[in-house]
Amino acid sequence: MPPLSDHSAPNPEEFEQSLQNLEEALRALKQRYAQVKADQQRQQALRQQLNQTQRALNRNRTSKALRAELKQIRQQLEEVELALESQLFSGKELREGFWQAVRFGGIGVVLGWVLKSCAGGN
Repeated sequence: MPPLSDHSAPNPEEFEQSLQNLEEALRALKQRYAQVKADQQRQQALRQQLNQTQRALNRNRTSKALRAELKQIRQQLEEVELALESQLFSGKELREGFWQAVRFGGIGVVLGWVLKSCAGGN
């Protein structure tokens, strides 16, 4: 088998930088996922609080404090729902992650061939 030319050998610095970029993207994705889970829990708690406050308001229609609390809960719920919508994964991000995995997998295969040929493997 003829030795591989310098054109096909991956640049180690470029590979390390790409790997670091992938690790940072994964870290950001994990943080975003944790934030989405926290926001979903907050949303559920706010909905329960909203239901309780509405029931209390139905029993006492003249309470201005309950009306103000209800308004505040609705506003917080809207903010959480907006945050959830903006944090959900977009198709572009998923496609980008897929192609990064394909690219790094290809680099790994090429690097394996280079190391095998340098080691004199069959």
